[in-house]
Amino acid sequence: MMGNRKSSKKYFFSVEGETEEWYLLWLRDLINSTDHAAYKVSIDCKIEKDPLKRAKGLVNTSKTEIYHFFDHESDEDVHVKRFTDTMDRMKQAMSIGKQIKYKFGYSNFAFDLWIVLHKIDCNGALPHRRGYLAYINRAFGKNFESMDEYKREDNFKGCLNQLTLEDVIRAIERSERIMVRNAENGYILHNYKGFKYYKENPSLAVWEAIKKIMQDCKLI
Repeated sequence: MMGNRKSSKKYFFSVEGETEEWYLLWLRDLINSTDHAAYKVSIDCKIEKDPLKRAKGLVNTSKTEIYHFFDHESDEDVHVKRFTDTMDRMKQAMSIGKQIKYKFGYSNFAFDLWIVLHKIDCNGALPHRRGYLAYINRAFGKNFESMDEYKREDNFKGCLNQLTLEDVIRAIERSERIMVRNAENGYILHNYKGFKYYKENPSLAVWEAIKKIMQDCKLI
């Protein structure tokens, strides 16, 4: 019936890889299939590691928020430089006259942390991002032998299909507890050009974008 047609809210993202895009489109479909959501969700997501390039390619006439999902992969110089370079590009993207505001969506070490948090806690610091594999296998009842195997499209989407909107809410709550605990532990919340992050893992800001979508849709 026409009277039941929901209005739509649109969200903009730039992401580093396919798993992030698959996740966002899965979340869109999950929200759009529930009667409880106050709005339909539209996701404009582009796999683009350079936020400035993403901003320049965006045809927009009004104020637009874009969330950038990317990883703080390690404390090695090459990864630290990539992390700060990305923040530089986010800052530049906000000064090209397009009314774009870039929002921070980092994961430390990796987006896989966010996926794990849908099912189980992941509170201890890991020595390497390969360490998420054991958590993924435990969370989803799998026996993946490598991160590449887990990130294969059919395998990754198989994990997503185990999740519900309740799991998304749990992931937000677990993420918030991680960030509170980091503060309580006295870790330094670094501020680089207005973007705040912890160098310690686990830490993440991915949840902030997802929480906003869920709140806008009156799902939390």
